[in-house]
Amino acid sequence: MDGVEGAAKPEHQLCRQLNLRDLVLSQVLCVVGTMWVGVAAGLGKAQTLMWVGAMVVFYVPMAGSVIALNRAMPLEGGLYVWAHKAFGNLGGFLTAWNLWFYGIAVTASILYGIPSELAFLIGPRAAWLPENRMVSIAIVTMLIVLLTAAEIRGLEIGKWIHNTGAVAIILVFVALIGLGPWAVARRVPVHWTPLSFEIPPHDLRTMALFGQMMFGALCGLEYIAILAGESKSPERTITKSVWIASPIICLMFILGTGTVVAFVPKDQINFIAPIPQTLRIALGNEGAGNLFAMTAILLLQMRLLGAVSYLMTGVSRLPLAVGWDALIPAWFTRLHLRWKTPTNSILCTSGLLIVMVLLATAGVHAQEAFQVLSNASLTHYEVSYLVMFAIPLVGAAGLRKTLPRWLKWTSAVGLGATLFSLLISAYPFVSVVNPLSYAVKIVGTLFVSNLVAITFYRLRTRNLVDNAAVENASFETEG
Repeated sequence: MDGVEGAAKPEHQLCRQLNLRDLVLSQVLCVVGTMWVGVAAGLGKAQTLMWVGAMVVFYVPMAGSVIALNRAMPLEGGLYVWAHKAFGNLGGFLTAWNLWFYGIAVTASILYGIPSELAFLIGPRAAWLPENRMVSIAIVTMLIVLLTAAEIRGLEIGKWIHNTGAVAIILVFVALIGLGPWAVARRVPVHWTPLSFEIPPHDLRTMALFGQMMFGALCGLEYIAILAGESKSPERTITKSVWIASPIICLMFILGTGTVVAFVPKDQINFIAPIPQTLRIALGNEGAGNLFAMTAILLLQMRLLGAVSYLMTGVSRLPLAVGWDALIPAWFTRLHLRWKTPTNSILCTSGLLIVMVLLATAGVHAQEAFQVLSNASLTHYEVSYLVMFAIPLVGAAGLRKTLPRWLKWTSAVGLGATLFSLLISAYPFVSVVNPLSYAVKIVGTLFVSNLVAITFYRLRTRNLVDNAAVENASFETEG
């Protein structure tokens, strides 16, 4: 195999580029999304109570699982490796499939929205940009090519793209959170209470908001474990990164949401871009206020590029780890001779992203199909988390004996929270034409996707068995 040596532990061929600082910033980059402060702000002054509840029943169990499982198995592939050792080939393959599906769909949806983001940044004179299919495709394709080149070069460059995106989102949240004290100092007539504990209304919409912000906003800590084989002392540094990043992430969400609640009326919250909306309401659309808001929007674009690069890195490493176990062709495991990156897997990922962006711009029906894939991506991620939380409960007995006892209790709580989020995810928290049709499409996409994965797995393993039988027969004949 070109560029690959037959080592017993192939992850040792990878370059260990990520230190503790890189891991902490990557955690912030992956977990903190801007839309979720808007979603949580929809709960009004009940947001603090709901955030705390979500962190207790989901974030803490997630952090515990990542720390314990990574200490036991600090290997390239992360959650895939954990599931493979706990549930065997099929369980590991389906976990990798759902995690990979999520990464591809989310990355494509971010890329698809970049022309619109650029138009918003430039202003009214660029309003034509998202509507021009050829220019939009050219912009996105150019970004994919540049990011692909960085991916092939490796994390020596890629980590700086990730770190820049993380610093950008931290700066934006510092500015957002700072609006509260600024308003008090300037005697702006807003009621800023960063921590408020009102009881939320008891209805289905509140449950949907809670379930979707609980998982959608707080998931992602385990993603860095995919790169354990490229991290320095991963059993130690990934654990430390979780401890350091977690309070930063939690404060960003709670205090950032408090600012949105203070400045934006509940019925006027922009769920897609709540931070730019809040900045413009607070600072105005002209002069220094406009400049400040535009700077924040530019930083958010930098965060998006960092997130795309980070997601692409994880998505390209999953086939590498799965290929080492011969569950997909060895073609995906070939490393660049100099930079030790999975070149074929990276190129395949980039090509698929271009195809998905083309699909999204091909017409109305294609756009609808793309939107369904994007919306269903989170349910695939939730399935991966169900597997992670199930490992200490029903995984292989030998593995369970090596894990701390407390992990069973936290995993049971996390499993229940994730299952609740999965079941409620089919309920839209924004208006749709037909909620039942929306739910059927989401659940149907999850079912069909995993059916395709199972079919591929069965065909792959059958071919491997047949090939082994032919080789054995040939060997016996020669003997």
